[in-house]
Amino acid sequence: MFSRIPISAIIGLTITSLFLLTAAFAPWLAPYGLAETVGGVWEPMSSQFWLGTDNLGRDLLSRMIYGARTTIFIALLATAISFLVGSILGLTAAVIGGWLDALLSRFVDLLMSIPTLIFALVVLSVLPANLLTLILVMGILDATRVYRLARAVAVDINVMEYVEAARLRGEGRVWIVFREILPNALTPLIAELGLRFIFQVLFLSALSFLGLGIQPPDADWGGMVKENKDGIIFGIPAALIPAAAISILAISVNLVADWILNRTTDLKGGRSGQ
Repeated sequence: MFSRIPISAIIGLTITSLFLLTAAFAPWLAPYGLAETVGGVWEPMSSQFWLGTDNLGRDLLSRMIYGARTTIFIALLATAISFLVGSILGLTAAVIGGWLDALLSRFVDLLMSIPTLIFALVVLSVLPANLLTLILVMGILDATRVYRLARAVAVDINVMEYVEAARLRGEGRVWIVFREILPNALTPLIAELGLRFIFQVLFLSALSFLGLGIQPPDADWGGMVKENKDGIIFGIPAALIPAAAISILAISVNLVADWILNRTTDLKGGRSGQ
């Protein structure tokens, strides 16, 4: 089985799995507590502190492990919300059409005309600062991108002969959306899934860096970059380590997404007649 998987996909699967396992078992893997001060400020890497310490003398490795759990957990939830909302509304708008399609599309255009980061900063500065609000804001704002993709793909599929045949058989709109259009729209949606997840990781990191994401003493990678950015002036790599983790996660997820996209494309030919 593994002989048929390209080496790039194996590397991506391995690294992504390591990140997910680290996030899942963070309390058991971290050598120290999340906010526990265990040494001096910005101590170098050593046998005691594998990645050194941060700006408050906390173990950087422990903070990275707990930060992985926070970053990945929030990004996954926000991505799930964006795809659930965006895909359903996009496919529905394409099938029903008319005033509903026009209303949803113009509303999405309005939201997308405002820079996402600025919109999020304004909304988060007004709404209560908690984890649920952060996840909902991230998911709903990103759902506009998913909506546009899902609707564009569904409009093309909606005029195909097998969809018209389903209508002539008397199938309802729900059946057509979930049994005819959605299976044939999976290829671009799966490709977009990896990109949206990485966008959510970067989005969360940017919000935390600007002070409206995860609040101290909780850790996420973007907040850790902010906390340790002053150390770069003195040649201390504490801020570069979480930045590198974000980059590695982005690359590994994209490698997996590319492999899944290729497999889905190969299998797609047999779905259109089902």
